[in-house]
Amino acid sequence: MIRRLLLGFATVLIFAALSGMLLAALPPQKSQAKNTASKAKTSSQTKSPDPAPVLTTISVNGVNDIDPTKAFGSKNAPVVMEIFSDFQCPACKQLFATTTQKVMDNYVNTGKVYLIHRDFPLPMHAYSRVAASYSRAAAHIGRGEEVEQAIFQNQEKWEMNGDIQGTVAAALSPAEMKKVQAFVEAKTFEPLIEKDKQLGQLVPVNQTPYTVLHTKSGQTFPVVGFVSYDVLKTFLDQLVSQK
Repeated sequence: MIRRLLLGFATVLIFAALSGMLLAALPPQKSQAKNTASKAKTSSQTKSPDPAPVLTTISVNGVNDIDPTKAFGSKNAPVVMEIFSDFQCPACKQLFATTTQKVMDNYVNTGKVYLIHRDFPLPMHAYSRVAASYSRAAAHIGRGEEVEQAIFQNQEKWEMNGDIQGTVAAALSPAEMKKVQAFVEAKTFEPLIEKDKQLGQLVPVNQTPYTVLHTKSGQTFPVVGFVSYDVLKTFLDQLVSQK
């Protein structure tokens, strides 16, 4: 009797062991596989946030604290031209549309002038600082010229309601606008705008536009207010010939 009980108990143990081995060999249940796949999918979709841009500035021909995304031309140009500008200033718009564009074509793109845009938002203009923020952010994704042109061209429209965001969005793709908007909301480039303003106060800039021409010999020549291209051209030719 005792022998039969022992044999029966041994049989139960062997069966239990075999059952455990079979269960271990079976594939995981569908719910477990589904959870594993879901976690893997979530992990693959999670993207690392874009790294914060480094706010680096450069010096050219004795002119310091230049944001390279807001400067154009050859660093070896004989003349450096700083333009302190306010996006809501009508005279700044006139200078941009009738003078600066021609300077870009005939002097900047030919290696004669290194041109720097300086933001100098005036306190009397409610939206000029915001416009500067959008322009600066766009410059840091390589779309500064397009946005600067859109802001100046539509100055009369957005200064009525402050819709600079809509003006900028029309000049960018949705993906580009998303990046620019994030920079603006985070105030990423406010230190660079503030630095431009501080430099202008040291000049001192008393109205916009305000242009400062620098030669390699260390001479500086201020040009206050709007100046036509023909007048500026005569002066630039004289400075360039001094090289």
